[in-house]
Amino acid sequence: MLTIGQKAPDFTLFNTARKEVSIHDFQGKNLIILFFPMAFTSTCTAELCEMRDNIGVYSGLNAEVVGISVDSPFTLAKFKEDQNLPFDLLSDFNKEVSQAYDTYYETFAMNLKGVSKRSAFVVDKNGLIQYVEVLENAGNVPNFQAIQETLTSLN
Repeated sequence: MLTIGQKAPDFTLFNTARKEVSIHDFQGKNLIILFFPMAFTSTCTAELCEMRDNIGVYSGLNAEVVGISVDSPFTLAKFKEDQNLPFDLLSDFNKEVSQAYDTYYETFAMNLKGVSKRSAFVVDKNGLIQYVEVLENAGNVPNFQAIQETLTSLN
């Protein structure tokens, strides 16, 4: 399990425009990383729309947002378009980043294998983890207030 103060694991994943996005692209900014199980499901939609609706708050706290799931870039592109999400959705189709962040269901609902657990991480501008929340129950959403408080303390 990742802990506060630990260096965030590196990653480079494809976004919905089929461009590579790396954690290094966010150096000098705070980064909120949201892992979510599956695009188009009710809780995932609610979670990411909550971030969309409050993107100004996160921008004001010098934070960027990325969402990561094991969905394909093509599925994520449709989801991003449908929900008008103003941040990158990244495809961890090979499941390597979900495993590196220890946020991975070996078996999920309907016996689906290898799905990201719903989780939130705040990585500071130096690449260190400042907030970790890994939810075992995919029906729950992260504590957005705690994420905002963590970001406030970093500014």
